[in-house]
Amino acid sequence: MSKAASFRNPRPSVEAPAFDAAFREKLGDLLSWRRDVRRFRPEPLPDGLLERLLDSASLAPSVGLSQPWRFVIVTSGERRARIRENFARCNAEALAAEPSERAGRYAHLKLAGLDEAPCHVAVFADRSTGKGHGLGRRTMPEMIEYSAVMAIYTLWLVARAEGVGLGWVSILEPKDVVSALDVPRTWTFIGYLCLGYPAAEDSVPALERAGWETRAPAATFRMER
Repeated sequence: MSKAASFRNPRPSVEAPAFDAAFREKLGDLLSWRRDVRRFRPEPLPDGLLERLLDSASLAPSVGLSQPWRFVIVTSGERRARIRENFARCNAEALAAEPSERAGRYAHLKLAGLDEAPCHVAVFADRSTGKGHGLGRRTMPEMIEYSAVMAIYTLWLVARAEGVGLGWVSILEPKDVVSALDVPRTWTFIGYLCLGYPAAEDSVPALERAGWETRAPAATFRMER
């Protein structure tokens, strides 16, 4: 066997699926209707659904095929309470830092669904993983964290396709999250996710509806060199 042949994918070739116009239109709907959900209905997710969503999230691209994401499903009431306390403290500090003309608007924003969401998942990135053998990380070690973010976005989309809402809570002190969840200190905290069935659906982001910010068109961010 030649050296080149030894590196060939041993799996037999299969025909790639065709993504037709109807699929592309539905995909556009999925992207348009993905929301950062803060208000949830109380009923739990069906048995096995979260596991299926996380299996799909693990199909996300990762640097060197390292799959550095670590999903921590938080079921302990005591640990959830510590996360809520962390959020309350950080949110109060953020409110105090807002200029006076925006403080009132900030105070009325609902920025987490920690009390309502039936499912809590914390996501971390593990830079110490040997998986992937360091490929693609020599000049950009932060690709490990970016890979974990890709997993979250993949989870966000597949959850929305199942009618499940996801809210990404970032107003947290990372060191306190690591301590509250008793995970390795070498892991980097990426985000705390609330999942459940949304109380309402909307194609417009909540922050835009609240007058906090508006979505800009893609041309705003495009340039040529």
